[in-house]
Amino acid sequence: MLYVASIARDTQAMRFTQQVTLGVPALAIALLERKGFSPADFQRFHPGGKLGRKLLRVGEIMHKGDSVPLVAPDAPMSEAILVMSAKSFGCVGVAGADGTLVGVITDGDLRRHMDDRLLARSVREIMHQNPKTITAAHLAAEAIGVMNRFAITALFVVDDNLRPAGFLHMHDCLRAGVA
Repeated sequence: MLYVASIARDTQAMRFTQQVTLGVPALAIALLERKGFSPADFQRFHPGGKLGRKLLRVGEIMHKGDSVPLVAPDAPMSEAILVMSAKSFGCVGVAGADGTLVGVITDGDLRRHMDDRLLARSVREIMHQNPKTITAAHLAAEAIGVMNRFAITALFVVDDNLRPAGFLHMHDCLRAGVA
């Protein structure tokens, strides 16, 4: 008889534990929804948490200003190589006279075009047109998706006029804990 009572008590305790385990988070979610607490609010108040890192925006972790590797289309390839080496991202963006991003040259492009004439050629001759880009407002997790989809390791961040606003490398996302 004592054994049966013990089982009944353990079963009640188990039910209580299940209700608390399932009920408290459900209650918390209901309250958050009723108060209008969004994932963006959560990210703002808990930026170091897993959800907070997943909700980081590209603009929060991108390289800006002088650290963005850019050259003009008419620049010699020697200049492009120097900029690529100085910035250490493995690529250089090509900004046209109007400031828009018109192309990109990667270290892979250098290997494919390696010959005696490479340094005498212009950036325009080597660059890929229509580089993959993203905006600063996008989630960094979305940037990772773009990089994975196109098997690339970096994206130029552009504004609404397609002018370079920054640069995002896969390593930036890893350091921020996004991936």
